[in-house]
Amino acid sequence: MGRLTEGIKHLLIINILFFVASNLYGEQMIQWFALWFPENNNFELWQVLSHMFMHGGLMHILFNMYALWAFGTPLERMWGRNKFLFFYFSAGLGAALIHSGVNYYYMQQGFEVLGNAISKDLYYEMLNVNSRSGNQMIGELFYNNASKVLSANNVDPQILLGNFEALFNAHATLKTPAVGASGAIYGILVAFGMSYPNSELFLIFLPVPIKAKYFIPVLIALDLFSGVTGYSIFGGGIAHFAHVGGALFGFIMMWYWKKNQFNKNRWN
Repeated sequence: MGRLTEGIKHLLIINILFFVASNLYGEQMIQWFALWFPENNNFELWQVLSHMFMHGGLMHILFNMYALWAFGTPLERMWGRNKFLFFYFSAGLGAALIHSGVNYYYMQQGFEVLGNAISKDLYYEMLNVNSRSGNQMIGELFYNNASKVLSANNVDPQILLGNFEALFNAHATLKTPAVGASGAIYGILVAFGMSYPNSELFLIFLPVPIKAKYFIPVLIALDLFSGVTGYSIFGGGIAHFAHVGGALFGFIMMWYWKKNQFNKNRWN
């Protein structure tokens, strides 16, 4: 594909710098720059952007940066830098919005199983307790620490027992941040598929090339299936609804731009 385009070059540099810093400073970088649920004590407004430059490991950043280069380059050459960057960050923000909205739904489910036993403020105070031992969240630690919060507010901790699974899931949702450019990348994939539908993609796990107009919708459908059912063929720890959200916002922008035939000069 030749020389790196300007926007993609700068995105690659920033992502690599964040990845190096994350390996040097670990938990502090996650606390500051990952996307936490708004009711988490670590949440800051800038995280809706900064999480797009954070990644969970070497394969995560390699896959995302390869996809950014491979699918983003023809788009930036077609659109120009400003329009490409606008699209990229808009898809990423859309992914964060959908991801957080789905998480809010799960958090609300946890609150509703308690009826009117506690206030919403106490509910989130209870969920914000620490339950980690190493890299694992431990149910017993959550129960012990959540019980202390409830007791301190004159609430019987027994309400945890009958609803423990739903509450522990809500706790895990609250305490698990989102990282990665994947939402924005899925927007890029949609834009590529709509702009170059008959491009043939050569994939490691398929012995024959497959056209973009077939592969990309199937990929998004698999993410939607995994998000709804909880069964993931891609492995655990994936924010499937962030992928779907990035794809959805990418599709909406592409549909709007094609319908209105945006004047290219406005992006110069």
